Amino acid sequence: MVNHRRNSHIRNPLICNRKPSFLSITAYVILLFALSIFVFILYSKDILEDEQNKPLPVLEKLKPDQLGDDQLWEASFSHGLHPCVKPTSKYKAAQVWDRYITVRSNGGLNQMRAGIADMVAVARIMNATLVIPQLDKSSFWQDTSTFSDIFDELHFIKTLQQDVRVVKELPKELQDVPRVRKHFTSWSGMSYYEEMTQLWKDHQLIHVAKSDSRLANNDLPLDIQRLRCRALYHALRFSPSINGLGKKLVERLRSHAERYIALHLRYEKDMLSFTGCTYGLTDAESEELRIMRENTNHWKIKNINSTEQRIGGFCPLTPKEVGVFLQALGYPPSTLIYIAAGEIYGGNAHLAELTSRFPNVVFKEMLATEEELKSFSKHASQTAALDYIISIESDVFIPSHSGNMARAVEGHRRFLGHRKTITPDRKRLVEIFDRLEAGQLEENSVSHLVRQMHKNRQGALRKRGGAPSGIKGRARFRLEESFYQNPYSECICRSKDTER
Repeated sequence: MVNHRRNSHIRNPLICNRKPSFLSITAYVILLFALSIFVFILYSKDILEDEQNKPLPVLEKLKPDQLGDDQLWEASFSHGLHPCVKPTSKYKAAQVWDRYITVRSNGGLNQMRAGIADMVAVARIMNATLVIPQLDKSSFWQDTSTFSDIFDELHFIKTLQQDVRVVKELPKELQDVPRVRKHFTSWSGMSYYEEMTQLWKDHQLIHVAKSDSRLANNDLPLDIQRLRCRALYHALRFSPSINGLGKKLVERLRSHAERYIALHLRYEKDMLSFTGCTYGLTDAESEELRIMRENTNHWKIKNINSTEQRIGGFCPLTPKEVGVFLQALGYPPSTLIYIAAGEIYGGNAHLAELTSRFPNVVFKEMLATEEELKSFSKHASQTAALDYIISIESDVFIPSHSGNMARAVEGHRRFLGHRKTITPDRKRLVEIFDRLEAGQLEENSVSHLVRQMHKNRQGALRKRGGAPSGIKGRARFRLEESFYQNPYSECICRSKDTER
């Protein structure tokens, strides 16, 4: 009908009176072509709608190694983000004060690092000179390392010279002067430390017994927050020997594979004993951990229900669970995995549950020679620093449990441009693993569930988390997300023109 009207219209001599037969044929061909295009579009639309209405997910039908490199390795959300730690125009250079703060840093490497950064800011607030901190030598690891063994001391002093006066040791005339020993209240803000300046009326020297968690995570002036970042990410550089070997190990990893995952596998004896997690262990191993917990005086909780711990998501993932997790995310068996951790409890007997799925697993002892590691032996904080460097430089970082190392690396990677960091949702993963073990789920279904569950847990830009709702009083400060785990937005800007 349409064609008939179109042809009769073309034959009208008022429209065209030259070669009507040729033009009629041409118009007819054009009309047929246009009509075929129209039908094709309608048909394609129906096909697309049918595809969209098919049962989801498509990922469920993909094999683990079918995901593209960009999905597995790239942090597409990092574009436009960069560190911003410059002081504001109101910030004044440090003054020379005859009041001094000495500090005993407590905990492992990353607990001490965060505590030292806090104490730099505290010294600034209290208008005091900071003496190079003493490191913890009585912790679980019994590490005798000094500040200069782990950090570049001169670099630390020089980098902070516009912020805080830092000295290697007390002046001789003050070394025997009585000092006030102070336990500063945890997660305190500006007003608290401004009140503490009253101590200078009667004392010239304050000794801080613990350095960890001395400052609040939030509601501090921008310049104080940025000072914390300058202290942690710029001033606290590792010693030349640690930094040099760390870079060498990264280069050796890159020579084996273009990309690698740094896995912080917290399946170590002290962690399992402390958390009371015995899932997958033998009765003898479980008893050994119980005795260790019972005999460790500063661990307050002695009786722990391992099943409840695991269901609540408080246990480190086991090597087997990590293997299933990585497989479900889509990483191929050939993936190079660096284990950033100490000795795995149970050795190869438990580690084999990971290496059976991912055979390319390496430790620092496999990358470095005995001679290179000789000076680091029996110094847990120094070997932890090597793990830290390799984890920061990895293409993907995955911690099997939350802790000081996991939080510190995540925060540093955010600071450097939100490099890909996948944080397992342990509580929900346990449910999936148990259903898989019971035969209630197929591996393809596990892949889809795990990927969906973790699509928003890969280090993308987000605000720092506050305390859970309903928590009041000082308890809420303890439950806020650590500033050093996510220094956005004070120390991370979207573009250069937003730096304040």
